[in-house]
Amino acid sequence: MNQIRERVAALITESLEGMGYELVRVQVSGGTHQVLQVMAERVDGAAMTVDHCTEISHGLSALLDAEDPIAGAYTLEVSSPGIDRPLTRLRDFERFVGFEARIETRDVIAGRRRFKGKLLGLAAGVVSIDLEEETVRLPFEAIAKARLVLTDELIAASGAAGPQAWGGERQ
Repeated sequence: MNQIRERVAALITESLEGMGYELVRVQVSGGTHQVLQVMAERVDGAAMTVDHCTEISHGLSALLDAEDPIAGAYTLEVSSPGIDRPLTRLRDFERFVGFEARIETRDVIAGRRRFKGKLLGLAAGVVSIDLEEETVRLPFEAIAKARLVLTDELIAASGAAGPQAWGGERQ
């Protein structure tokens, strides 16, 4: 599945960027009938609409049909990251400094694999997260999953100022 995700990401990134979008994540799931989920956001930081997802779907369908990166039938789903978005890129951990996140690592770090706390930032490929009782540093490569936690602060930032405002440090 990792090879399929990487191949699809490599195939669609340039097309997405040409349409004014940025790839957030590619996921492949399902058994007999697979689902290819493409998660994207606008390069300008503005909110995504259903029309944007439709535009991406139409734009990528022909490319995916021609390249055929997935054996057999599959369904293409295009979505936006949403407010409690996954954190998949290094810059996500800088962009959302000050917001609460849940992070799961591949291996045990500091005696555990699951962490929930305030993002403190990124330095030299290492994510810092404040767990109240301590600050933990997690190598980006060790992170299996990460996503923002839906909080009043996150809702206020996304609604009042919009995603463009995310990126400044929050205290």
